Amino acid sequence: MTYTSFAYLVFAAVCVGVYYCFPKKLRWCVLLAASAGFYAIVCLKYMAFILITALSTFDGGLILDMYIKKTDKYIKSKKGKWSKEERNAYKAKVTRNKKLMVTAVLLLNFGILAYLKYFNFFVDIVNPLIKHFGLKMPHLGLFLPLGISFYTFQSMGYIIDIYRGKYQAQTNFAKFALFVSFFPQIVQGPISFYSQLAGQLYEGHDLKFDNIKQGVLLILWGFFKKLVIADKLVTAVTTVPNEYENHTGMVVLMTALMYSVQLYMDFSGGIDISRGVAQLFGIDMAENFKRPYFSKDISEYWHRWHITLGAWLREYLFYPVAMSKAFQKFAKFLKKHFGMKISKVLPVSIASLITFLVVGIWHGANWKYVAFGLWNGLIIMFSTLFEDGFVSVKKKLHIEKDNKGFIFFQMVRTFFIVLVGYYFDIAPGFKAAIGMMKKSVSNLNIWEVFTSSFYQNLQIGKKDALMAVFATFVVLIVSIIQEKHPEKTLRERICAKGFIWESAAFIVLLFSVLIFGTYGPGTNPADFYYMQF
Repeated sequence: MTYTSFAYLVFAAVCVGVYYCFPKKLRWCVLLAASAGFYAIVCLKYMAFILITALSTFDGGLILDMYIKKTDKYIKSKKGKWSKEERNAYKAKVTRNKKLMVTAVLLLNFGILAYLKYFNFFVDIVNPLIKHFGLKMPHLGLFLPLGISFYTFQSMGYIIDIYRGKYQAQTNFAKFALFVSFFPQIVQGPISFYSQLAGQLYEGHDLKFDNIKQGVLLILWGFFKKLVIADKLVTAVTTVPNEYENHTGMVVLMTALMYSVQLYMDFSGGIDISRGVAQLFGIDMAENFKRPYFSKDISEYWHRWHITLGAWLREYLFYPVAMSKAFQKFAKFLKKHFGMKISKVLPVSIASLITFLVVGIWHGANWKYVAFGLWNGLIIMFSTLFEDGFVSVKKKLHIEKDNKGFIFFQMVRTFFIVLVGYYFDIAPGFKAAIGMMKKSVSNLNIWEVFTSSFYQNLQIGKKDALMAVFATFVVLIVSIIQEKHPEKTLRERICAKGFIWESAAFIVLLFSVLIFGTYGPGTNPADFYYMQF
């Protein structure tokens, strides 16, 4: 039951109807039942994994919260009764115990994720090292439970925030289980913070026609991206990389360009559907994309692409690493020997590189994803290190910051930096990614795109190609409008104009999907790219 299936639409519609029939204080129970039912239908065989995460994190949060309260009460009772050294020693002991408790929960849950996702990759690394001793580790037929990365990251963010004292632990396991498993986001996010989502899940929302209208429009917009654009391109971007040596440079380059469109439409379209369904219940989930291909540098791109993953990594990985005692000592060493500038920039750059290595590994168990993370991390690292030099060059060339021509150049430059990273994503392996890059800058003949053999090699019909191009142009126009007027979404503007505009937008989107979408008998709609993350 994928997000674009008729069964899912019926399921969501029934859940919305039942939700508003229940008393407000019990409406969260409907969401919990719907979420449990959805997961059971789609992934019943592996439901134990999400239950383990929910139970371990819930219990860990309770224990940690009770320990924090108990120790705070004890410290207050001892005020004025012990020396400064005794108080500091006790606080250090408390901190150690808290770290042990939260570390146990993190190791359990990230350990499950690592085992299921990376065990066979680990085997591939170890076997060449131990084969000389006549040893060999077997591959296991492991399967990733639905949404395991998303619900693991979301739950671990919760336990870390309890450790930091940001809020008290949830005492109702059913409510916490809803936060972990909320069905519109379980497939591919967005990754929500407890403070942002939980309250919305637990309070009963009133039925508001505006939420229904905007939610339906957002769902249809997601369907448009996924079925009219992404699924028309998916065959080319999944077959050409496996046989790139048999194709011309133009075919390989076009495949990479198509992938940049296909991936964005697939992922952002799925998020639109998720957020649209949530809005039907009156729940506003975090935005996950903000027109990333308009970015002027790679750092901005990662603030616009998969926003919630970036926010999670900054909060729970980048800042803790950059502010750690080891990095502070490193910064002092650099300041003493290399000056203030290097001491400020280099530790932050290294922390950023570590973060992007994790981003790469999160994307998959393959060396190509390690290369993907390194590529993005090194670009950001060197951009930070040489920022003053870039500013100086721009001054010498008299380039103003708001120069439209230069801004356009920055966006094109950033897109091609991103495109290089996509080669690692699309290729079957690291060597293939390098081979595809070499192929893309050789044997290029732009006139090839006007031949019928070009589309045959891409395994896409001319009509589908033209439809995808036209639909992508529509998305581009909408994105430009939204970029110029970010204070309100386009669907909010449409709904504000009244019934005629709302109806027109609904009808155009609906019939565009019905007429031009990839679905039904004789078609092969693809699963969402991030469904098994």
